[in-house]
Amino acid sequence: MTDPQPQKLSGDLTQGPLLKTLVLFAVPQMIGNVLQNLNGSINAVWIGQLLGDTALAATANANIIMFLLFALVFGFGMAATVRIGQAWGRQDVLAARRTLGTALGLMAGISLATTLFGMIFAPQLLDWLATPGDSYGEALAYLRVVFIANPLATATMMIAMGLRGAGDANTPLRFMVLTSLIDIALNPVLIKGMGPFPALGIAGSAWATVIANVIGFLAMLAYIYAKDLPLRLRGSELRLLKPRRDELAFILGKGTPMGMQMLVISGAGVIMIGLVNREGLVMAAAYGALLQVWNYIGMPAMAIGAAVSAMVAQHIGAAREDRVDAISRAGSVANLMLTGALILVMFLFDGPLLQLFLGAYSPSVPLALHVQNLAIWTYLPFGVTIVLFGTLRSYGVVWTQIAVLLVSMYLVRYGCYYLLYPSLGADALWYSLLVSSVLSLVLTMAAYFYAPWRRPMLQRVAAGG
Repeated sequence: MTDPQPQKLSGDLTQGPLLKTLVLFAVPQMIGNVLQNLNGSINAVWIGQLLGDTALAATANANIIMFLLFALVFGFGMAATVRIGQAWGRQDVLAARRTLGTALGLMAGISLATTLFGMIFAPQLLDWLATPGDSYGEALAYLRVVFIANPLATATMMIAMGLRGAGDANTPLRFMVLTSLIDIALNPVLIKGMGPFPALGIAGSAWATVIANVIGFLAMLAYIYAKDLPLRLRGSELRLLKPRRDELAFILGKGTPMGMQMLVISGAGVIMIGLVNREGLVMAAAYGALLQVWNYIGMPAMAIGAAVSAMVAQHIGAAREDRVDAISRAGSVANLMLTGALILVMFLFDGPLLQLFLGAYSPSVPLALHVQNLAIWTYLPFGVTIVLFGTLRSYGVVWTQIAVLLVSMYLVRYGCYYLLYPSLGADALWYSLLVSSVLSLVLTMAAYFYAPWRRPMLQRVAAGG
């Protein structure tokens, strides 16, 4: 095998000022999150404008299925990120390659199986979702093509998360930009048919995603090998793509609950939408517009939480656990600063922003402004919760996080809603959000400072000091 230890190991997150290092590492991922969201929004505009509401509803049903697959990939990817980060911290490049190889081999098998299954049983999946008949045919055409992109999209995401574990957030961003731009540009071309391209309708949007993912994946792979990045596999190292039992046990054992966290959060969101819909069309429109904007307000926490996880993992590998609490504090401060700044922007420009989605004279605008005044603050405590989750994740504390989310987002949130509704009406929804967000932070801080994982960490710090 080739020498696994280059002379100079790049992507070391254990050196330098913590806050500066953390923010510089998190910003590319935050930009990437914004790009992905914009990509989806712009493509939805193309579909809605060129094909109408029925096609838009069709993609929404298909995307629910793809989200379930994404949650699985995200969980396994985060587990691989943690393990690669720990290997990187102790300067063990070969171990990092072993983890990435196992992760890619595992996800290749899963993605190929799910693609085959999805293409064959797409009608049954849409029946399970009770897809409306008017959009059923278009949803089926869209879903079957999108499944073709699944293996390469999965591989791209896994490589990107592995690179972040090795302290490289810029390479994934470059090719996310490329993929998003190609996808956006090809959507109208393939939907309506321009130049030599035939009009493919809604399947054209799906084929745009497939083509963009193929080009983005091949370009990223070419770049990795041209730059000889440390995580590349070549020659006899390609054997590492065969999953190893020890690596597989870690990725499956830690990745499954990490993916479940996303499903728990999204499930609570689905219930919330159902409760909002009961308040009528005006409230539903107001909440829908707010969600479009709030998606961006939640992005700093997601990016910083992932950055904290990679950074703590490297410190664990480097036996620098004396800085773990400082990383958690830096991440919390950075999140409060960035999220607070976005909330301030929202308050300064809330009217024009909401009118973009609702129209200047919509009766939903004043209601949306009222809801925002009550509910937007939930992003501050919940953002700190996500950051602390990043640290706990690096120590393998994953089931505790699911327990926190189940208690705060289901038991407390909806218990609070039903208790307050008789006296507050619809406002009970927004007060319950705030209460559950604060409680999630309190429970997470209790887990952070008092759970069993912490005592061995402090003992290692004391022994090292």
